[in-house]
Amino acid sequence: MQTENERAWPVVVVGAGAAGLMAAAFAAEAGARVLLLERTRGGGKKIVVSGGGRCNVLPSEVDPGRYTTASSPNTLRRMLLSWPLEEQKAYFENVLGLPLAREAETGKLFPASNRATDVRDALVGRCAALGVATWFDVLVADVRPGEGGGPWRIRLGDGQTVFARAVILATGGLSVPNTGSDGAGLRFARALGHTLHPTYAALTPLTAEPAVHAALAGVSLTVRLETAVGKGRLAAEGGFLFTHRGYSGPSVLDVSHVAVRSRVAEGEPPGGEPPGGKAPPTIHARWAPALDEAAWDALLRAPTGGVGPLVRRHLPARLADALLAEAAVLPERPLAQLRRDERARLVGCLARYPLPWTGDEGYKKAEVMGGGVALSEVDARTLESRRHPGLFLCGELLDAFGPIGGYNFLWAWSTGRAAGLGAAGGGA
Repeated sequence: MQTENERAWPVVVVGAGAAGLMAAAFAAEAGARVLLLERTRGGGKKIVVSGGGRCNVLPSEVDPGRYTTASSPNTLRRMLLSWPLEEQKAYFENVLGLPLAREAETGKLFPASNRATDVRDALVGRCAALGVATWFDVLVADVRPGEGGGPWRIRLGDGQTVFARAVILATGGLSVPNTGSDGAGLRFARALGHTLHPTYAALTPLTAEPAVHAALAGVSLTVRLETAVGKGRLAAEGGFLFTHRGYSGPSVLDVSHVAVRSRVAEGEPPGGEPPGGKAPPTIHARWAPALDEAAWDALLRAPTGGVGPLVRRHLPARLADALLAEAAVLPERPLAQLRRDERARLVGCLARYPLPWTGDEGYKKAEVMGGGVALSEVDARTLESRRHPGLFLCGELLDAFGPIGGYNFLWAWSTGRAAGLGAAGGGA
């Protein structure tokens, strides 16, 4: 009769998302026999739905300073840069056989086919080619260390127990729950004694109640948003979309975590009041990024022409008319007849408009989760738990996320690879 040690898999990866697939592939490449457990059918659900079905695989450059974490930024930097961007690009193109194309307007790297399923399929195919055993439609109910230094015990939903010498938790966070993200890994990590920084929805659309701009739904443009963060400022420039419920687009998603964190404490549902009665942060919009207050003031001092035609030259007509109405300036008013107070109101609306948000769409539409396992509790090189030898954590479970533009896949690929190599080195 086999003992638990004899039946134990060298490496078991829990979760076949971006980080988990990469972890399984690299553990297998390092020579380990790997079992990959996934609760959905086919895995990689977030990969498939990302980027509007195109999957922004990577950014074209890396700036660790653009990531958000409550842990050490230096630790984040070490983990992120453990796999240089150029090497990642080469891996996708030369090893996975997935050509990448740079989108000229944004610098984002997409699969040349513009099909997110190709990214998922390439990773799943790589795992299969390396001999990774993959069990889909499997629920992991519990993960516990063995007694007396024995193998890890992974209890499945059907009551079966899988034994492992090394376990990689790559279960994702809480964002986009319909892809299978149910927070299981967070529960496992907490039960194993790990410190979790408060979790929250990040890169999520903002809402307004009442929806004061519902009439502008569908209007899109490039804007610059700015808000206070601690003693500093956070600015985001990019696409902006008016929705029936509020605001979306890359610029909104990139500042949304500031709004979310101001009003939702850990465990509270979206819609909670700001902690401690603090006023929510103001998000200011510069509707034409190249035109600040001084530039608009100069344009509005022109001796000829009308106010309406001038503003419509720089902004979508529906938005221009709405801002003119809010500033109480008639579109047909000649520029030469603008009073000082009218010009000041209009400049404020055009260059430093306080966006009237009241809430957010929460995890349902969040691209990622903020917060998670403190980075100090894993080895920055191998991602092995400092609390439990043989346990490795990667991806969205960890306390870090980046802006829109492939930054969060970059984090998944880097940490997944490190965890896979670390686990293989300790248990192959």
